Amino acid sequence: MSDTTMQTSGSQGVSRRRFIAGTGSILGAAALIGHGTAAYAGTVGQAAPIGDGAHVPALVIGTGYGGSVAALRLAQAGVDVQMIEMGMAWDTPGSDGKVFCNTTAPDYRSYWLRTKTKQPLSNFFGIPIDKDIPRYTGILDAEDFSGITVYQGRGVGGGSLVNGGMAVTPKRENFGAILPSVNPDEMYNTYYPRANAGLGSGLIDPAWFDTVDCYQFARVGRKQAGRSGFPFVFVPDVYDWDYMKQESAGTVPKSAVAGEILYGNNYGKKSLQKTYLAQAKSTGRVTISPLHRVTSVSPGSGGYTVVIEQLNTNGDVTATKTVTSDKVFFAAGSVGTSKLLVKLKATGALPNLNGEIGRGWGDNGNVMCGRANYMWDPTGKVQASIPCGGIDNWTAGGAFAEVAPLPTGIETYASFYLSITKNPNRGTFSWNPVAGRVDLDWQTAWKQASIDMAKTIFDKINATEGTIYRTDLFGVYKIWNDTLTYHPLGGAVLNKATDNYGRLYGYPGLYVIDGSLIPGNTSVNPFVTITALAERNIEKIIAADLT
Repeated sequence: MSDTTMQTSGSQGVSRRRFIAGTGSILGAAALIGHGTAAYAGTVGQAAPIGDGAHVPALVIGTGYGGSVAALRLAQAGVDVQMIEMGMAWDTPGSDGKVFCNTTAPDYRSYWLRTKTKQPLSNFFGIPIDKDIPRYTGILDAEDFSGITVYQGRGVGGGSLVNGGMAVTPKRENFGAILPSVNPDEMYNTYYPRANAGLGSGLIDPAWFDTVDCYQFARVGRKQAGRSGFPFVFVPDVYDWDYMKQESAGTVPKSAVAGEILYGNNYGKKSLQKTYLAQAKSTGRVTISPLHRVTSVSPGSGGYTVVIEQLNTNGDVTATKTVTSDKVFFAAGSVGTSKLLVKLKATGALPNLNGEIGRGWGDNGNVMCGRANYMWDPTGKVQASIPCGGIDNWTAGGAFAEVAPLPTGIETYASFYLSITKNPNRGTFSWNPVAGRVDLDWQTAWKQASIDMAKTIFDKINATEGTIYRTDLFGVYKIWNDTLTYHPLGGAVLNKATDNYGRLYGYPGLYVIDGSLIPGNTSVNPFVTITALAERNIEKIIAADLT
């Protein structure tokens, strides 16, 4: 932000300290950009949790994109399914009458077992904005590894609860580098369309976009991209765009227009609770056990023996259960599945897993930055928290940049971006026997490739516009957030750690069906690809393994 802009903001009666105090907590709102029309209509209903000694035909570990697809299709094929979810059900309002807290005021519901928030935009004017919170099984997990923090959704619906819902199908010409062992014809003719239909993705109305105040920030992004010769592309989202129009008009409770995103969305977002999981529950064959965590899977008599811990909202273990399942689907997300499989292999529960387990992990090339605009390019006081477009320089520069919101409630003259880049670096999970945990080999320095690729867009825009990078959002004089990812991928790579349909080698009846199958990068937001791949794989598994 230029000195002139800073002075103008102050002359309008907003002091720097008041600005930080009043809006600092929202500055993570744009961070998880991808991850009903009445007050949270997302409940899928809960039966009694799984009991000790139970025997189930199919057990799905996790309720995110891959797990939700597997549960629905298995149930439709006549299979009873038990889903195990480490997070909460998120179907009960808090004291404020809403299920999810607002991004402007993170409370006990915001973070998974933390006592202080860890917001992706950690600073404003270089001043830290994180705050103390009670320890609770909140919705967003900021999981720290050496060199990187991985943001993940915790609850029934997984990452769909906390992402921005950008439902992007990769360009077909890029698909061979994403999943080289998968036939692109079947993906683009059958499984991508099926996934997009199941997720309820749709495009913003371009005419409405051109006039509504809450997307002024995106119009500025489009204009500046065009002036530097970059294409701005609208991308689908799983938000209810009709509801968004009503929000903007003030005829329904505000949700995205009120900045809700980072810690859940109470109204308009079509999370998995409202799509795949709702359909799965309606079959009568799917039961979900929230606040349950799988700690072991091993061969046993009559199937696989699965050990499960039940948690309370403090994260304490209140019960340990041992159940048996004929088939087990690992769908705990890239990090969750990879950590569990690496542990099971190393500790002897599943010793025959092959040497590819834990390998091929990537961050989808995520880096974030902000730019300071001049007064004649205001980005708007009201900004919808749901992104709808991006800047595509993938072919020439290896970067796709989401034009992301900064919904602070006042004018900031700032443009903010989450970039997805063609970063070739890959990490590896390994068992640490001394500490009794799984570690990730990742180096922050590996993000330099992503920064260089993102700079192919933003250096040029700054040169054209005569603007500069913001240096106050991620620390003091720090331009790039290079220590995080919202899009973890890999760790149990398709056709390496598994066969070409997610079957784990050495253990018939064990499957991987989530983002850990994808080797580190999708060129765009990954959840549509995760969903489509799950649709492909479960169709094959049902046809070949359940007859």
